[in-house]
Amino acid sequence: MDATEQAEGRAARGTAGQARRMPRAERRAQILDAATRAFARGGFAATGLDDVAAEAAISRVILYRHFASKSELYREVLDRARTHLIEQVGADNFTEYSIPAFVKAAAADPAGFRLLFRHAVREPEFRDLTDSLAAYSTEVAHRHLTALIPDEDWAQWAARLVPTVAIEAVIAWLDAGRPEPDRAAERIADAVHGVIDAAQPR
Repeated sequence: MDATEQAEGRAARGTAGQARRMPRAERRAQILDAATRAFARGGFAATGLDDVAAEAAISRVILYRHFASKSELYREVLDRARTHLIEQVGADNFTEYSIPAFVKAAAADPAGFRLLFRHAVREPEFRDLTDSLAAYSTEVAHRHLTALIPDEDWAQWAARLVPTVAIEAVIAWLDAGRPEPDRAAERIADAVHGVIDAAQPR
């Protein structure tokens, strides 16, 4: 977590502490925001509901009014992060705008991004969600790459590798403190195009 994310987390906790009563939907969203930050710091196993309640500045009783278990809360956090990512990046096509949108989405919700692609993949209970996202990303990449890579075997290879390179490049960029935000998408696109170039006929 970089300095920007730490400051955002402190500000969110302060705001939550001031808001004693709020509508149920608003409270639920606040809990999901807090849970996203808490789980992104410690992972699923090491983060308890007491940690989430503290992050949200609420009691555990209030937390249980909205979520019956840690697993239920974690899955909803992941579902929400995935939905936000798809809404911002798009679901069906890989275009010149996909990588800039991907980077923008990660910068807007770095905790959710890390949960999806760093933490959840290590949790067997939630691998169904991350595996389905990976399979879908590979399918979308393959539809785009078949027009660029004539050899089908290498097109399949690149389709599996391109999403992985993009994800790891974005996480590394977040971990590095988000250098050159205006050029990050361009640099990450260069890494992705390196995979595509490597799959071309020799």
